[in-house]
Amino acid sequence: MRVSRVQAEENRQAVINVSGRLFREHGFDGIGLKDLMKGAGLTQGAFYKQFASKEDLAAQASKRAMESAAQIWAAAIAENPDDPLGTVLRFYLSMGHREERMDGCPVAALGSDAARQSSTVKASFETGIRAYLDTLATMIPAPQGKETKDKAMAILSTMLGALTLSRVVNDPELAQGFLTAAERQIRETVARVNNDGER
Repeated sequence: MRVSRVQAEENRQAVINVSGRLFREHGFDGIGLKDLMKGAGLTQGAFYKQFASKEDLAAQASKRAMESAAQIWAAAIAENPDDPLGTVLRFYLSMGHREERMDGCPVAALGSDAARQSSTVKASFETGIRAYLDTLATMIPAPQGKETKDKAMAILSTMLGALTLSRVVNDPELAQGFLTAAERQIRETVARVNNDGER
């Protein structure tokens, strides 16, 4: 039975969405096309009608996952606009996020995998990372005109490192320790910027 253009596009979007979640769970090389398509309720034969290659799908799924993460940040901030940084830190540096691989931060789940992928896949991550940095920069209370980009980069690096380390260890107490220490360090750094201006 022939699939309509509308249905074909819906199928394509479903594959992108499902693949973003499955790549985060298994890694780019940890799951094949058959299982990716099965996850979307389609056969492997439909893949090449929708995507040029697995790399093409990886780039599109990564872009979608990064956009989804940015929307999660925006929604959380909108719920607590008086403390946007605290809101982001609370959900990002949480044990819940540590356990949530499929819908969690794509950079934390796939960062080391992405570093070994093509420039097209890396570009999807770079765009999302720049969006993270732009959002964080707006949360750093610094005197107007002062450069905040380096501080946003340090904050994001700390967040990602802590989340990654928390996922690597088995001991929940040690995992929580990484998350708590990172949040405390970020808050102290931002408080110093707020009190003293540029460090």
